[in-house]
Amino acid sequence: MITRRGVIKAGLAGAAMIGFPGVTRAQVNTTIVNGESKLHVINDGFMQLPMGFVFGNAPEEELKALLATNQLALDAVAPPCNVTVLENETGLVVFDVGGGTNFLPSLGGFFDAFVEAGFEPDQVTDVVFTHAHPDHLWGIIDDFDEIIFPNAQYHIAQKEFDFWMADDTLSKMSPERQSFAVGAKNRLTELAEQFSFFAFGDEILPNVEAVDTSGHTVGHTAFAVHGETPTMIVGDALTHPIISFEKPHWPTGSDHDMDKGIATRKALLDRLSSDQMQIIGYHLTNNGVGRVERNVDAYRFVAG
Repeated sequence: MITRRGVIKAGLAGAAMIGFPGVTRAQVNTTIVNGESKLHVINDGFMQLPMGFVFGNAPEEELKALLATNQLALDAVAPPCNVTVLENETGLVVFDVGGGTNFLPSLGGFFDAFVEAGFEPDQVTDVVFTHAHPDHLWGIIDDFDEIIFPNAQYHIAQKEFDFWMADDTLSKMSPERQSFAVGAKNRLTELAEQFSFFAFGDEILPNVEAVDTSGHTVGHTAFAVHGETPTMIVGDALTHPIISFEKPHWPTGSDHDMDKGIATRKALLDRLSSDQMQIIGYHLTNNGVGRVERNVDAYRFVAG
């Protein structure tokens, strides 16, 4: 049976094979065995952002020195977007869904890679959102305005949903971010009848705990996946493999509440280093997979 979703999947796959500009050839990069379940990391693509957009409030000379020491570009960052898929005995749970093809041309590879890996949309029982920024949410709707996982139950923090759905949210956003509010409200409205809302601290699914990591957005949530290999899906609570760990007290321009974002990073890094939990970071290198170690008076991201 030919469907519109099938058409777009075939088109994306074909375009990726011939190197069509703007189409990301993503794949399943990492599989982590966690008891009877597995955590798969699927890359959606990457973003190209001016340094000032993300770290414009950091001390300029210290920032340049830190980047130079680590042989990183001084003018821009190009973070990957790592989607996590939890495979268990009942099906698949997807954490965030990528940016789709309507946000940035370098994103939109997740769904194609998901299917190429042998997964089927009907296997997805639940979709869980860390927050409702475009690179995490917009991929839920394809180019034909179809929901990519139509039979899933959707989960988001009540605080996060309420913020983006409020009548005055658009007026609170800077002009360059107002499209974030419009896009979030459109997609959350489309999914509204399929949402289940949670509060920080809830066990939203068996062995999946919602952890308060607000600051980046009002209801930003990380998720502790308990099991033989306890793993924290940290979303955008930690966004840079060097700066977020070595300089957690520096403000991040992409945070809705910069002061809260700083407090969240410090508390989260302390917990992760103490508990030695594995982490999956949405924008971190090594497919986001690693651990946090204390390093003198700060921390470091240890990949692997």
